[in-house]
Amino acid sequence: MATASLGAEPRTNTGKGVARKLRAAGQVPAVIYGHGRDPQALTINIREFERLADSIRITSTVIELAVEGKTARTLIREVQRNPLDRAVLHIDFQELVAGEMVNVSVPLRYVGTPEGVRTSGGIMEEIMHLLLVRCDPANIPDHIDVDVTALTIGHGLHVSDLKLAAGIEILDEPGQSLCTVSAPKAEEVVAPVAADGVAAAPDAALEPELIRKPKPEDEEGAEEEKKGEGKKAEGKKS
Repeated sequence: MATASLGAEPRTNTGKGVARKLRAAGQVPAVIYGHGRDPQALTINIREFERLADSIRITSTVIELAVEGKTARTLIREVQRNPLDRAVLHIDFQELVAGEMVNVSVPLRYVGTPEGVRTSGGIMEEIMHLLLVRCDPANIPDHIDVDVTALTIGHGLHVSDLKLAAGIEILDEPGQSLCTVSAPKAEEVVAPVAADGVAAAPDAALEPELIRKPKPEDEEGAEEEKKGEGKKAEGKKS
């Protein structure tokens, strides 16, 4: 289980106007909620949060949130961002309770090079990158390894192929595809275009022009043909 620490301050004022003033001052509004406690409005230093977000896996890292000298173990449930500049607008934290199961998205890590890629030039496509599981907060895995070394072309893995530690329940559908290995794409052969703009037949394009020196018998035949044509011409003049 990966953990990280972050500080927060309680706030009493709420509303869009208050949120704008907080963001202008380098703070971002947040809330913490959980089983057995009322939601509490907070403020977080935006720079501290961005540094933390760049160094952890947001979906599965337990955040030890310090508020007024007390620390609560939490998960980040939602980070709202401005769709234009990606600035953080609001953060939701869920407090974790010992022994209470939680749903969490855990990153998948594909391990190895598929046989179909290694020996046949295939292409591997990673379809899923997060797996939704249910477990005790103390048993949240940092990631889930997926061994792909045995995959050949035309084959893949599904959620049902995963084997996780006891106490971790997979919530995604068993038939969902994790990854697949496909055959390499064949290169397209473009037919040459003739001077009149019509594409030449493939066989004609591949057939080389025959250039050779005439054989002696061919030369003799040509000479005889010329003599015959000459006699015909003389006969016409006479």
